Amino acid sequence: MLSRVADSLYWMSRYLERAEHTARVTGVHLNLMLDEPASESRRWWRVLASLGNKEAVDGDSFAAAQNFALDQILTAITAARENARQVREQISSEMWEQLNRLYHESKRMGTPGFWEAQPHDLLFTVTQSSHQFQGVTDSTMIHGQGWQFIQIGRFMERVQATARLIGLHYNEVTASEHMEWIGLLRSCTAFEAYCKVYTAEMRPERVAEFLLLNPEFPHSVRFAVDHLRRSLEAANDATGRKSDRLGKLAGRLTSSLSYTPIEEIMSNLHEFLLNILRLCSNIHSGIYQVYISYPIEAAIEA
Repeated sequence: MLSRVADSLYWMSRYLERAEHTARVTGVHLNLMLDEPASESRRWWRVLASLGNKEAVDGDSFAAAQNFALDQILTAITAARENARQVREQISSEMWEQLNRLYHESKRMGTPGFWEAQPHDLLFTVTQSSHQFQGVTDSTMIHGQGWQFIQIGRFMERVQATARLIGLHYNEVTASEHMEWIGLLRSCTAFEAYCKVYTAEMRPERVAEFLLLNPEFPHSVRFAVDHLRRSLEAANDATGRKSDRLGKLAGRLTSSLSYTPIEEIMSNLHEFLLNILRLCSNIHSGIYQVYISYPIEAAIEA
């Protein structure tokens, strides 16, 4: 596979996952405003940080968060579509149609008047269309190298976004803030699944255990890491440019989630999450070194 194709498929998937995550988190916290308006300002500062805002914001945190979320959603969808356009011959017609439809719908719903009056319409469209795109991808695309790079992009983005969300929440929310813990679970589409495992009792260590270590829930960090590792292994097996380093990094990431007791994690959660993010960053760099920005000598040797 050409390096430009791998790069476009990887980023198409990452950007679409980013748009879906942003829409989901924003929608959950808009609903929480109805239940706990008193904590509104603090909540939106946390949302801004979890979505990756690095600039200081003065004044209304709610307005700043809404503007940031809208800009991130539209930018991510536009970037996903542009990457898909560059590899039209590698993806199915159904995938392109689904993504192109989302692009035009989001542009229409993202106009200032529409967004301010009916933000939930855009947020719902983005989350539903992203889920549909994933289903169409799995149903209509050959599960070869290209499909594996789409999985790598999806789960890389998911691991990092979920880890940041968990870290910020545990830094600022007390055990008694019941609705905030429900909000964290809903931000990861995890409330109903959590209740099936632990009942509806909100205990911070159980929430952390579920979101970090559950191997069967699609939005847990461990589930995403397991699938990231498998796709990296599949891509490695399918190409002549093999990398032991990438496998070792993915293995370290998997082992940290598979074998570290929750008590040890909770004793230093901040450092544990930072280590996950560091390993993800190293894996991302490794993907570029092996598959995308490799020197010409490596391609000749392969």
